[in-house]
Amino acid sequence: MSTGKLQKLVIRCFKDEKFTEELPDLKYTALLNPEKYSFSLTTEFNEEQAQGTSSNDLQFVRSIPEDLDLEFLFDRTGAIVHYGDDPNSSSDDTVYKDNGNGIIDDLDAFKKAAYDYNGDKHKPNYLMVIWGSLTFPCHLVSMDIEYKLFKPDGTPLRALVKAKFKKFIEKEKRSNEQNDQSPDLTHYRIVKAGDTLPLMTFRIYGDPKYYLEVARVNNISNFRKLNVGQELFFPPLQKQS
Repeated sequence: MSTGKLQKLVIRCFKDEKFTEELPDLKYTALLNPEKYSFSLTTEFNEEQAQGTSSNDLQFVRSIPEDLDLEFLFDRTGAIVHYGDDPNSSSDDTVYKDNGNGIIDDLDAFKKAAYDYNGDKHKPNYLMVIWGSLTFPCHLVSMDIEYKLFKPDGTPLRALVKAKFKKFIEKEKRSNEQNDQSPDLTHYRIVKAGDTLPLMTFRIYGDPKYYLEVARVNNISNFRKLNVGQELFFPPLQKQS
C-alpha cells in the first residue's frame, strides 16, 4: 500500500554477506530519484562445435547474476532543491548549494560507501540498493563519472555517475547447502531498528521477492511501516518459484 510520501533511493552498506552488520555511517541517499533503472540478465552457453558436425549444440553453462544499471546526479549549482537529507540543514526544502568544494565531497561520500575497499574484510562493502519495492543485494562493479559544469577555478559543480551493480548471491544459496536460512523452514523474527520487510525477506529466503507474501500472512497492509519489536512469521516457501 502506497502512502504517497516521497521516498529517496538509498544505498545501505554492510560488512557481511548475510546483511546483518550494517555500516550506518556509510549510507548514501540519492540527491534525486532516478528517472529509470534497468536490469541485464545473461545466460552463458558453451558454443563449441564437435568435430565432423555442421552445427553447434549449445550446452548450458550457468546463469550469471543480474546487473542493475542506475544513474546518479550530483549538483551543487543551487538549481536543485534537496529534500531533507542535507546534514548541514534542518530544513525539509533546502536549496543544494556549493559548499566551497563543489561536488567533490559528495562524490567522495558515494565512492566511500559503494566503491572503496573495506580494509577489515579485504573487499568492497556489501550493498543493498533500496527504493520502493526495489531491494537489490549487490556489489558495485563499475562507475563512469561525467563532469558537466565547473567554477572558474575548475572545481566541478555538476556530474552524472553511471553505475553498474552486480547482484550478490550468498554462497550457501548458490550451492543449495543452506540450512538455517532454508526457505522450506518456518521462521520467526523480531523487527529491529532499520529493518525493512524486503530486507528481512532476503535474509530468510535469499531473495526479497517474497515480501508481499510475507506481508499477507502477517496481515501487514503497509509493508514500509514496521514496528520495532514486532514479531513476524516467515512461512515455508519451498514450492514457490
